Amino acid sequence: MKEETNNFGYLSNLSKDIPSGLVVFFVALPLCLGISLASGAPLLSGVITGIVGGVVVAWLSGSQLAVSGPAAGLTVIVLNGIETLGSFELFLLAVLIAGILQLGLGFMKAGVIGLYFPSSVIKGMLAAIGLILILKQIPHFVGADEDFFGEMMFFQPDGRNTFSEIGYAFSKIQLGALIVGIVSLAVILLWDNPKVKSNKYLKLIPGALLAVVLAIILNVVFNNYVPALAIADSHLVNLPVLESFSDIKSEVAFMDLSGLTNPSLYIVAFTIAIVASLETLLSIEAIDKLDPHKRRSDTNRELKAQGVGNIVASLLGGLPMTAVIVRGSTNVAAGAQTRVSSFVHGVFLALSVFLLANLMNLIPLSALAAVLLVVGFKLTKPALYKTQFKLGLDQFIPFVVTVLAILFTDLLIGICVGLAVGVFYILKANYKSPYFYHKEEHRDRDIIRIKLSEHVSFLNKASIILTLDHLPHDSHVIIDGENSAFIDYDVVEAIQEFKKTAHERNIQVELINIQDVAVLDMH
Repeated sequence: MKEETNNFGYLSNLSKDIPSGLVVFFVALPLCLGISLASGAPLLSGVITGIVGGVVVAWLSGSQLAVSGPAAGLTVIVLNGIETLGSFELFLLAVLIAGILQLGLGFMKAGVIGLYFPSSVIKGMLAAIGLILILKQIPHFVGADEDFFGEMMFFQPDGRNTFSEIGYAFSKIQLGALIVGIVSLAVILLWDNPKVKSNKYLKLIPGALLAVVLAIILNVVFNNYVPALAIADSHLVNLPVLESFSDIKSEVAFMDLSGLTNPSLYIVAFTIAIVASLETLLSIEAIDKLDPHKRRSDTNRELKAQGVGNIVASLLGGLPMTAVIVRGSTNVAAGAQTRVSSFVHGVFLALSVFLLANLMNLIPLSALAAVLLVVGFKLTKPALYKTQFKLGLDQFIPFVVTVLAILFTDLLIGICVGLAVGVFYILKANYKSPYFYHKEEHRDRDIIRIKLSEHVSFLNKASIILTLDHLPHDSHVIIDGENSAFIDYDVVEAIQEFKKTAHERNIQVELINIQDVAVLDMH
């Protein structure tokens, strides 16, 4: 597939991509730090991966709008991997091998797997992510969440779950954080107003950027004039301040090659490669659905890009990466047009580490929670549920099951559950249309003609067997495969088995253009 940039020149879209990249940066920075913290890895390792995801992977990616970085879905794998291998330095070697495996998957064209996820399941995933974002950001919005920013699991590290955390948060509201959150949310919603968007000057300023700046000013005012409202440091961005090369060296870990003979290393690497690749393919498929220009991403190229990204990240001391739906959907919501937005986010992440750490540490998390609340609502609008319902139960049920399964477990488990339900409805649909059935009544015996369709796959086997089992006794059955370009071996075998035993029901069988196959006989 050719890169679809003909009508989306990078330079002509800078006025949209740079502000979008800045918005994604604000959201990505605390996510990178939080995931590092939760993974038991050095704090900067997540930021390093975010930088690589923006500066390197953005240009190699098969997608114009996806944003790569450390993913909350890999947190448990990273935590267990470090524990299994005994050190983060050895774990980096596993990330390197995982990257090489992903490169291999890309060259083997394994990205085609992404095309097999039903639309109802992908839409369910987006709606579920939106719901989770809203539910998870409420505690940060009121300044009462003790878990890391970006945590997405139903059962949380603090022992509470998504819903009980909200109840707990409302009993521990920090008024200053709540005021900042409300002001930030109001600014973002105001900036989303068509009147503001139509103003040629105001539309150049992202609402999220303005909200963050006002949030910093408000908290400075609180600190100096109303100390009771000052936001606690635990509810601000917490980036390490690097003032010298030795500071960088103490915050960054580098790979240990001594574990190459350890079998556990390859198990951890394989796990990272498979889970990261699946999460990437899911995210890419979802972002393509959100893309207002409906561009199709090259998923094989994306797997190669992720492979290179993980190799580079491992060499620099970073966590494993995926294309991340939260960052990608934030990117789309902010108005991004091309991959420049992801690149800009990576550049700002790098600047924040080396030049702007003190300024970044003034940002209240409640302001960033407001950004994600708006992104979450855009992903899970009531209109989406209404549209899916109108499409019929075969679309609505897999959609709702996916939403609930992700909400109460995690992304990959939820997708598997939704996929199983989606496949059931696909099988049910295939069951209905593998042939044309026509019955002619005659005095001596009925003539039944079963004309097979052009393509008869193993999915049609159940339908055909049930039809053959319920044919009336004493009939003449003609099974016609003349118009069939392909008949699956399993179906042919089932037809031949029927022919072999049809005489027991006094059924005369005539086959047209259906090959003979060996039928297992146990007698």
